[in-house]
Amino acid sequence: MNRFVPVCVFLSVFLVALFVLVYPAMALEPSEILVIANKNASESLGLARYYMEQRKIPKKNLLTLWLTDKETCTREVYLKKVAVPVRRYLDSVQGQNIRCLVTMYGIPLKISPPDPVGEESLALHRFENEKKRIEERLADMKTDEPSKTGLTARLKKLNQSLKSFNQRNDKWAALDSELTLVTREDYPLGFWLANPFYYPLKDQSMPLKKSDITMVCRLDGPDARTVKRVIADSIYAETNGLAGIGYFDARWVEPPNDKSLSGYALNDKLIHLAAGAVKQSGLAENVVIDDTGRLFQPGECPNAALYCGWYSLANYVDAFTWNRGAVGFHVASSECATLRAGTSNVWCKRMLERGIAATVGPVGEPYVQSFPNAEIFFRLLCDGYLSLVECYYVSLPFVSWKMVLVGDPLYRPYKKFRK
Repeated sequence: MNRFVPVCVFLSVFLVALFVLVYPAMALEPSEILVIANKNASESLGLARYYMEQRKIPKKNLLTLWLTDKETCTREVYLKKVAVPVRRYLDSVQGQNIRCLVTMYGIPLKISPPDPVGEESLALHRFENEKKRIEERLADMKTDEPSKTGLTARLKKLNQSLKSFNQRNDKWAALDSELTLVTREDYPLGFWLANPFYYPLKDQSMPLKKSDITMVCRLDGPDARTVKRVIADSIYAETNGLAGIGYFDARWVEPPNDKSLSGYALNDKLIHLAAGAVKQSGLAENVVIDDTGRLFQPGECPNAALYCGWYSLANYVDAFTWNRGAVGFHVASSECATLRAGTSNVWCKRMLERGIAATVGPVGEPYVQSFPNAEIFFRLLCDGYLSLVECYYVSLPFVSWKMVLVGDPLYRPYKKFRK
């Protein structure tokens, strides 16, 4: 397990160094994109061809697979029917210059974990057997028996150990996040792996190299019409410039810069810094930040171009009127657990339904430190040089995990305004 903890680094300190290190290797081109469609999913191939035509991606840069049309596939299906053909394409002559994969509408969103084996299976079996024995003994005891208190404390400690064990061996993953490491076959599946492109981790030793990373972005949504709209809106905003207001929903008043910040406090600080970066860019008509702990309420956010905030778990608040090409994400667990379920109110799905063009979210419990660094993401997005997917990977702490980027990877909302 690789429990890297992102340190609190602010772009105002290293912005120039970051640009020098990142830019020479970037500038994604249409010819560097491989589009992946599912022949077994209605409209997947048609949408892939539509996107390739709109973005002038070479026809040879299309890979079709035969997969389930459900949102979840097994690890075995991923390895055999996704990873192998994608790796084969990338190893071929025509795949040598591919730097980004686009998973289209119809490609599964999540990978279910394999059954535990070996030492992991034995350890889990021991935990569960001991838990069962203690629970049975407690059920047979009278309320006032002296040993009951000790057994109850033992059960509580065991449950905590079992929770930690399951976290360390969590193999639920976003398919796109696993595809990021498709060129590698020998990496551990439990928990996350540090992303070598994430700048705040540049001085930490890690098992992955930059050459191991293939960028992945998803063109997906509740229906095919939404996907076409995302493509059209991205191209429109890139041509005309993204217009509108930046909305940032923090929970607390901004604290002073402190490198010891972590967890929730660091996430909140980064939302403040992201708002400051957007304001400094001068590209938004206005920047609104709420630090009172309340969420933006229905109808309070018209003319929305950019958004980052938290925390409303699986309960989208219809506060926004999204402008064409709007970009934003909500920090909460499982907000990309589905992009299709009709009754689901998760933020990614609902934002796409309501008109956003690009968003980010996890397919399960990701922990707050695994979300993109909001300051880096929005600062680079406003700079206008890097594409959406490049801004995402420079700001993303971990891969082989649960995070998903939905949108046009080539999208540069402020390209028109770049000096």
